[in-house]
Amino acid sequence: MASNQLTIVICSLLLLPLVFPSIAAHNETAPTEPMKKKVDVVVEGMVYCQSCKYSGSWSLTGAKPIPSAKVSVVCKNSKKQVSFYKAYETDAYGYFYAQLDGFKMSNNVLDHPLHGCRVKLVSSPLTNCSLLSNVNYGIYGAPLRFKNKVLRGTHYEAVIYAAGPLAFRPAQCIPESHV
Repeated sequence: MASNQLTIVICSLLLLPLVFPSIAAHNETAPTEPMKKKVDVVVEGMVYCQSCKYSGSWSLTGAKPIPSAKVSVVCKNSKKQVSFYKAYETDAYGYFYAQLDGFKMSNNVLDHPLHGCRVKLVSSPLTNCSLLSNVNYGIYGAPLRFKNKVLRGTHYEAVIYAAGPLAFRPAQCIPESHV
């Protein structure tokens, strides 16, 4: 008789979690906190060599992309102090994708990338096209624009801002003769 009672107790204990799932939940480990989504701030843009024909203007007609050109992203906080600075290099097509690792905002409005960050020309690897131009304010700092471009993943998000196309200009431009 004792073995029958023992069998009933063991079966009851095994079936108890199936009948009352809330009891089974107490036996499992506590759920972990949900993973926080990582949000990156990114700046992208293009760097060109401006055509001699349009030197001195903001026109990029006939401009050629510059691979390995360097630009900098400078962000200032609401007190006009530099809060972020890093130089980036363009790819083989003159495009740069600048992930602002370490960028922080202490004031969500005043320190926002649209207000506080600028992109500046730094250097060109082309000896025949290495003078700074102020196309889209490349010398003083091109402002950023938001074009609703966001990359989303399960635990990742990249908010992408665009700088207008920037350009270096040739040092030696032969003037066109107007005969």
